[in-house]
Amino acid sequence: MNEIVLMSDPRVAAIPVAECGERLVDVRRSGSLLVDARQQDPADAFAYLRGGVLDRLLKAQAMLPQGLRLLFVEGYRPPSLQREYFEEYAGQLRVSHPEWPGGQVHSAASRYVSPPDIAPHSAGAAVDLTLADRSGRELDLGTRMNADPEESDGACYTHAHNIGEEARSNRKLLGSVLTAAGLVNYPTEWWHWSFGDRYWALATGKAAALYGPKEIPKEIPKEITPRRRSTGEG
Repeated sequence: MNEIVLMSDPRVAAIPVAECGERLVDVRRSGSLLVDARQQDPADAFAYLRGGVLDRLLKAQAMLPQGLRLLFVEGYRPPSLQREYFEEYAGQLRVSHPEWPGGQVHSAASRYVSPPDIAPHSAGAAVDLTLADRSGRELDLGTRMNADPEESDGACYTHAHNIGEEARSNRKLLGSVLTAAGLVNYPTEWWHWSFGDRYWALATGKAAALYGPKEIPKEIPKEITPRRRSTGEG
């Protein structure tokens, strides 16, 4: 895909899901990734991913130059929370652009928060992450993680031109190792990468997604207190 295809594009929703049944696993158990708690919820759902996605993150991290690490911020997001995020952002856009029809609001909202029915995070297939040094200090990637298009004047787009050379170089490094490990980027968000979901299938020409929306596994308590969206996406 050379053009930017949004999550709301009908081609994404049209991809079938051949659910492989892979479990959600706690990324902290490997002890290999730096995990930031800024998106932590009471049940720690944020720290879970499908096992195959975690394996690929570890491969990507092994390709980084010495002294650099991947900094994991958010993985799995319960479908109910994804719906809350999407409706909240869509509501903000309706207020800011009362002249927009419903379809335009839906499309614009999907630049920053995936529609709940196809959201990669709710399949345990997506991760929001960045680069950090050995001590956990984040590198410059041009914007804060999860800056929306309005706030950042579009600098949140992966290939934005209105960022500095250091940030551009760091984005290129992050993208090179994650792509080599088999993940794909959502191009409106430099931090959002996924494997096995519908968007990944469309981007890579696969006939079906490996992972569909998944409910909270038994080892995670069912009740999760919704948290306000301090960041965003994907």
